[in-house]
Amino acid sequence: MLTIALLALLCASASANAIQARSSSYNGEYGGGGGQRFSHSGNQLEGPITALRVRVNRYYIVGLQVRYGKVWSDYVGGKQGDLEEIFLHPGESVIQVSGKYKNYLRKLVFVTDKGRYLPFGKDTGTSFNAVPLHPNTVLRFISGRAGSLINAIGLHWDVYPSHCSSC
Repeated sequence: MLTIALLALLCASASANAIQARSSSYNGEYGGGGGQRFSHSGNQLEGPITALRVRVNRYYIVGLQVRYGKVWSDYVGGKQGDLEEIFLHPGESVIQVSGKYKNYLRKLVFVTDKGRYLPFGKDTGTSFNAVPLHPNTVLRFISGRAGSLINAIGLHWDVYPSHCSSC
């Protein structure tokens, strides 16, 4: 009788796990050491990623700022170089991030589900290519380390937020 009860409990647990499938995943950290840690984990509550600001100089990714819904994150990184800004189309999401690094981040390429490639920086260094582990998930927020340059980046993936259709 105890064996049957344990078997029933095991089957119930297995079916509950199938129902509650995981959707979040993480890639990184890509880059070198040093810098102060940053994370936009709280920013994702404002909505999906809707725009990117990336500051670049001749050699490196200098700074980053991401807009979540209609709210910009804190800027991280240095002040030297040119600031580039790209807005995503309504409902558009980042589904892949590739880049290059050597001690610091040198290149980032954001790829969207609408087929757009959004490149920043220089094409030199060790390559990386980050995609979500689970299907139908998108880039939800970034983390990493920064000082006067972006030392490293981490990429966090999850489902598109259903509560923010107007973002």
